[in-house]
Amino acid sequence: MGSMGPPILLTVDDDPDVSRAIARDLRQRYGEDYRIRRAESGTAALDALKELKLRDERVGLMLADHRMPEMTGVEFLEQARRLYPKARRVLLTAYADTEAAIAAINEADVHYYMLKPWDPPQEKLYPVLDDLLEDWKMQDRMKAEDSIRVVGHRWSAPSHKVKDFLARNQVPFRWFELDRDAEAASLLAANGGDADHLPLVIAGSGEALQGPSPAEVAALLGLASTPLLPFYDLIVVGAGPAGLGAAVYGASEGLNTVMVEREAIGGQAGQSSRIENYLGFPSGIQGGDLARRASTQARRFGAEMLLTSEVLGLRACGSARVVGLAGGVQLSAHAVILTTGVAYRRLRVPGADAFNGSGIYYGAAATEAQSCRDEDVYIVGGANSAGQAAVFFSRTARSVTLLVRGDALERSMSHYLIQQIGELPNIRVRTRCEVVGASGSDHLERITIADRGAGTEEEAGTSWLFVFIGAAPCTDWLGKEIIRDENGFVLTGPDLLVDGQPPGDWPLERHPYFLEASVPGVFAAGDVRGQSVKRVASAVGEGAMAVTFVHRYLELL
Repeated sequence: MGSMGPPILLTVDDDPDVSRAIARDLRQRYGEDYRIRRAESGTAALDALKELKLRDERVGLMLADHRMPEMTGVEFLEQARRLYPKARRVLLTAYADTEAAIAAINEADVHYYMLKPWDPPQEKLYPVLDDLLEDWKMQDRMKAEDSIRVVGHRWSAPSHKVKDFLARNQVPFRWFELDRDAEAASLLAANGGDADHLPLVIAGSGEALQGPSPAEVAALLGLASTPLLPFYDLIVVGAGPAGLGAAVYGASEGLNTVMVEREAIGGQAGQSSRIENYLGFPSGIQGGDLARRASTQARRFGAEMLLTSEVLGLRACGSARVVGLAGGVQLSAHAVILTTGVAYRRLRVPGADAFNGSGIYYGAAATEAQSCRDEDVYIVGGANSAGQAAVFFSRTARSVTLLVRGDALERSMSHYLIQQIGELPNIRVRTRCEVVGASGSDHLERITIADRGAGTEEEAGTSWLFVFIGAAPCTDWLGKEIIRDENGFVLTGPDLLVDGQPPGDWPLERHPYFLEASVPGVFAAGDVRGQSVKRVASAVGEGAMAVTFVHRYLELL
């Protein structure tokens, strides 16, 4: 049984004066919620951590000075990570050691480096640590004893769907797997469960749902799905990076803003194990963390969020733009920003559809990382999302094979990811290869791989195939009034013009604004927009930019 004492912040510095000063500053800010421990060498700190581990104590953050005799701060943090992998790791360094700090981010997975002196702590120390501890608390909360319990089976597609929904919406839950966890069968029996209708979801209150949909789980959790207002200034459809950017800027600039999301905050980016080229996060950031921070920011400014709400249609009604939701709910606003993003294309090969959620997964499905420990994982795709998934699964899987249709990764993947993949011994990249078949019993057991270079086909035994191929825009629900290109992406601004003129039924004298669709007051941002750059940073930027055009549009109403 774990200790119930407050978690620990550990500081390591060989200079007694500096050690006391930083412990004092930590105590002043965090003393009520954490215990502050200090050590004056890396060896002494590792001994302390081993003792804490034996007592099952929680450690939230470790802050180590870089220049210490015998063991540097980087060396200490690298070893400490094995004892407390979830604890946030901070390197305290002098300006002259910046290169060492950057190397630490790459080699020891340090979360942040901080320059001495850190005075005043209110500006230079606390904001950084507040952020890191908030991230750690979120992960620690995911293990909470009183969280939701989910009983299911590793090859149950509905179980996977509910697990994925909870994880992507940052809801803590405990997973009990039939045939693996002793408690799973007794929980199922105690709650009148049925192994043929998994999963069984048990709330903290004791209320249980048998085989629920994500929407029913959301209702059980009290996640909002009904609007608070009869009319809004702005409706944002989709909660990926572009939608979150639009919601933050819209709400912060005084617009009554509501964001509608069908599945989970963060969209595809929310599934990313680590985004390393997003501005301002030198050690990278998990997609789920970025989504959580952005949604917290949007709510702080007053944006409303409707989860598990499927959008069925959009129409103009005078100056109002009306969005219809499943269940007959209608949202009305002056303006709409479409940020519905894209979905990975399905694997159209014999047998694949039968194993959706029971061996074949679209996207990273981080909830399955523990289930595929020491197994052979296959990933289809050659872009950044596939590369990030390969690096992520390499930590737990015995082997990861990346199957790439093209003849090289360089054309579709960022250089930093190609470098990382090249340095990981358990990742194999196979170019000019495609999956052409899938087979198994109640779950995926084998895939057929066509090697286009060699002109051969072979079977590979695996129960884990993650697919990142192409991207289809989520625009099927839109009517013909919203003009799209031949692939379904929404056309905006200059792309709508033919011979310099807007489409025939465009009702205004002015031309459409840069991100405006073929209906005035409807805008598109991020991956759903034709000709957009498919990167997180550009999606956030377009979401923010769209709000600027919304303001221009509203001024002329």
